Amino acid sequence: MFSKATRGAEPVEQLPPRKPMAASLVAAGVRLRGDIVTDGDLHLDGELEGDLRVGRLTLGETGLVAGTIQAETVEIRGRVVGTVSARQVRLLATARVDGDINHVELSIEAGAHFEGRSLMIVPAPVVDAVPQIGVAAE
Repeated sequence: MFSKATRGAEPVEQLPPRKPMAASLVAAGVRLRGDIVTDGDLHLDGELEGDLRVGRLTLGETGLVAGTIQAETVEIRGRVVGTVSARQVRLLATARVDGDINHVELSIEAGAHFEGRSLMIVPAPVVDAVPQIGVAAE
C-alpha cells in the first residue's frame, strides 16, 4: 500500500543528515557585537550586531539581528535589519524584516512585516561528471 513507488514522480532532493548538536541559546537582555558561526542550531532572544552563519536559526520575539544571516533554515519572530539567505525562511506574525531575503522556500504569516526584496535561489542543475564522447573541450 505505502511501499509502492509512484510512477512518474519527481525524485525529492535529499539533504545529508545533520549531526546531532545541542542548540545554543542567547537569552533576552544579552547584547552581542561580532560574528557568530556554527553548524549547529541557535535560538536568539537577545540582540546581535554582526553577521550570523548557522545551521538553523530561531529568532525569538525579543530577538534582533542587525547584520547578515546565512543558514539552512530560519524562523523569525523578532526583528532583522539586513539580508537573510537560507534554503527555508519562515516569517511568523510578530516578525519584522527590513532587508532582502534570498531563499528556496519562503512563508510569511499574516501580520508579519517585510520590507525588501524576495529573491528566489534557483538550485544549480546537476552536471553529469562523465565526459561526453566526441565533444571537444574548449
